[in-house]
Amino acid sequence: MMKHLKKLTLLHSNDMHGDFLAEQIDDDLVGGVSLLSGYISKVRQEEKNVLYAIAGDMFCGSVIDSEFHGLSTIQIMNMLSPDIVTIGNHEVDYGIAHLLFLEKCAEFPIINANLYIKTNHTRLFDPYRVIEIDGMKILFIGVLTEITLMKCKMDKLIGTFVTLEAAAEEVGKICNTYNATDVDMTVLLTHIGLEEDKKLAAMLDPAWGVDMIIGGHSHDFMDAPEIVNGIPIVQAGTGTDQIGRFDLMIDTDKNRIDSYTWTPVPINDSTCPRDKSIEEVIRTYKDTTDEKYGRIITKFVKKLTAPSHIEETEIGDLFADILKDALGVDIFLLASGSVRVHELGPVVTKADFDECFPFDDSAHMVFWTGAQLRHALLRMLRDETLSGEHTEFYQVSHGLAYEYDEISHTLLKLEFEGEAVDDERIYTIGLQDFHYKNLKDSFDLDHDEIDKNHPQREIATSCVQVIEETLQKGQHQNSDLEGRIVIHMTEENDRKRIERINSGKF
Repeated sequence: MMKHLKKLTLLHSNDMHGDFLAEQIDDDLVGGVSLLSGYISKVRQEEKNVLYAIAGDMFCGSVIDSEFHGLSTIQIMNMLSPDIVTIGNHEVDYGIAHLLFLEKCAEFPIINANLYIKTNHTRLFDPYRVIEIDGMKILFIGVLTEITLMKCKMDKLIGTFVTLEAAAEEVGKICNTYNATDVDMTVLLTHIGLEEDKKLAAMLDPAWGVDMIIGGHSHDFMDAPEIVNGIPIVQAGTGTDQIGRFDLMIDTDKNRIDSYTWTPVPINDSTCPRDKSIEEVIRTYKDTTDEKYGRIITKFVKKLTAPSHIEETEIGDLFADILKDALGVDIFLLASGSVRVHELGPVVTKADFDECFPFDDSAHMVFWTGAQLRHALLRMLRDETLSGEHTEFYQVSHGLAYEYDEISHTLLKLEFEGEAVDDERIYTIGLQDFHYKNLKDSFDLDHDEIDKNHPQREIATSCVQVIEETLQKGQHQNSDLEGRIVIHMTEENDRKRIERINSGKF
């Protein structure tokens, strides 16, 4: 009996982060939405059945996106015309209410199965979408990351499905409901990172019929899919330098994939035509931002670096020191994830600074005993952090130094101003607002517990303003690694750290 096969081409991006402009690398123009749009349009002309999906984090990472609070990104994404999008953690950076406004501006469907209003359990987004193309029905389900859910916890009206187990159960409910409608293929659009995708895939019952996971968040450039529980898992790195491409043959009689190939496609001017219309839109936004963001803030002695989020960095040291000295705390713990570039300077424009440090939070002074500081650092240095599973790590200001051994899970040294930290002494600690509000997740400390030492207080309404103002005061600023943070990692985690650095990931 002959199979009834139909071809489907499924393109996908993730973690674009407002990467609108192409870069000159050697003799090629690489990336940018003009070339990306040109490639997508080319495929849509060449192939009969084409879908384009985005697995989260369209927003944040460029001054164009930040200046227009995502409206510029939505207009540009409308011109790319994705068929389906799920949200990522940075989609909530401008607030849930603003995200819902941006959804109204989008000319494409946005799905997410995680977020709902607590009072009546109404979902904020459609959790899934069935797309029909050439008689085929493709079911897409959107799943989000726990890091986003930490941010959403600040809104007491918003509830979330937190665990992978809960997400898997929700996927099962949706699949069970729609398997009866002759769905030919089921795709999870996730934004939880590759390692979490693999765990999720292992939890899925094969009877649910999930055919693939298109993911994001961990910025993985892949040469081939990871296969877990018979499910291929893919990502397309970060930005617009690459796009993922599935070419699938669908058996419409048996409602399943008969065969597929997956290829990571580089986006450059040798293989992708330019889209002049989208360039005009970007130029309009860029002219506005160039005038505002082209001014020079400072000039460092040298280029400063931040190659990894789980070790001491030059940029992290400088920014933590600025906040400590300006705000008058003993120790400032600066979230590594606040620094979004690997290099800064030596000349630093307003645009450079805003791309490096885009998240503006207030700052809080909290009062911890030395024992609580030790406990907080051990919480931060747990295995999940050092393996790079996107839990938060903190840069430390001058005066604090520690040495940690991952094998024994012990602090070999913990000193403040050259002396061992006193477990009974109260130290003033500076924290960004997001990390203060998520004290339990980040440090395993309770607000009520630390307020017994002394009530916290807000000491600045804008960390960005404090750092920028300090940088503008003088030229020739510098930062050298001082050995404030020394971590003896397992060979496996050190190998992963080096691989992330070499691949351009934090």
